Amino acid sequence: MTAGQVLVGADRILEPPYLSLIADRKVGLVTNPTGVDSRLRPTAAVLAGCPGTDLAALFGPEHGYLGYESAEKPVASTAQVHSLFGRTKKPTPGMLAPLDVLVFDIQDLGTRFYTYISTLFLCMQAAAECAVPMVVLDRPNPIGGVRVEGPRLDPAFRSFVGIFDLPVRYGLTPGELALYFNAHAGLDCCIQVVPLAGWRRQHWFDQTGLQWISPSPGIATLDTATVFPGLCLLEGTNLSYGHGTVKPFELVGAPWLKADALAGRLNELALPGAVFRPQAFVPESGRYVSQICRGLQLHVTDREQFRPLEAALYLVASAIALHPQEFAWRAEHFDRLAGTGRLRQALAKGDSIKSITNSWREGIEAFERERGPRLLYD
Repeated sequence: MTAGQVLVGADRILEPPYLSLIADRKVGLVTNPTGVDSRLRPTAAVLAGCPGTDLAALFGPEHGYLGYESAEKPVASTAQVHSLFGRTKKPTPGMLAPLDVLVFDIQDLGTRFYTYISTLFLCMQAAAECAVPMVVLDRPNPIGGVRVEGPRLDPAFRSFVGIFDLPVRYGLTPGELALYFNAHAGLDCCIQVVPLAGWRRQHWFDQTGLQWISPSPGIATLDTATVFPGLCLLEGTNLSYGHGTVKPFELVGAPWLKADALAGRLNELALPGAVFRPQAFVPESGRYVSQICRGLQLHVTDREQFRPLEAALYLVASAIALHPQEFAWRAEHFDRLAGTGRLRQALAKGDSIKSITNSWREGIEAFERERGPRLLYD
């Protein structure tokens, strides 16, 4: 399926004219294990090996610079690395004071509640406040840069899993997103993007020629990344979303779930690009640990047609219908992920999924107009 070898920003930073952004400067680097060039050389090593460049500071996001910390666990700073998921999620003036430029290089998932984009936003905000220029080494959107899905964020629900007014799936690369933030959040950051070479908006990650590196412990494959924009919402319910299994976000279940009935109900809907198969599992950690969960595995049969948000909503609505007594919300967390309280309320009332997804249309169309001037790729 490879469309051609894509070069990422980390490949191009040593080329003119981009080399001038770091040459003879003290550089800070925000990264994790996904920060590599197309030959898998760590970006930190690429920058440190550039003559005249002083790699003066390293910063790590959620899961840490080394990428192994569990979700939502605070990460302590060390003498070598400033944590941006510990006491502070935003670089402090003291952290930025020694730097001439701050470089950001992390693979995102193209999903609003994946926290690396919140780290990008806060780094841009801090850099602007401290008059430190910033460089984003761009990377592909792994689930493509065409489709936009989901409700836009209600500012009342702003959090670290929803830092700004975006749809859930926004179809931008990190570099394009940085330009969007700068224009629409009024950050006034001196930002430069080192663009990709060879990437097109319709390309999924497995069409880039790049090696997949898990951006976080729960996202081991592109299949997981494909369903994540929708199935992550199940964190806001009492269903297991497969945490503690080898298929997080692809498996859904609970000890009380009528799996065959749920699979039959969902498959009768003939949702585009999706098939649900009964599959029992036993989570080794997380919700229902060591308990047998009757459940489903979501198989994506056509990712171009598949709509992860829509699939997740039908799944939740069907679970409510089959289990009105057993099903429960983790309401605050669901609303935080959704970026609105209206989605949960509509599902609880039994509103049709079509009416819910239609309610997003105006916001999505406005966003697509807004993002147009920030697009770097065809």
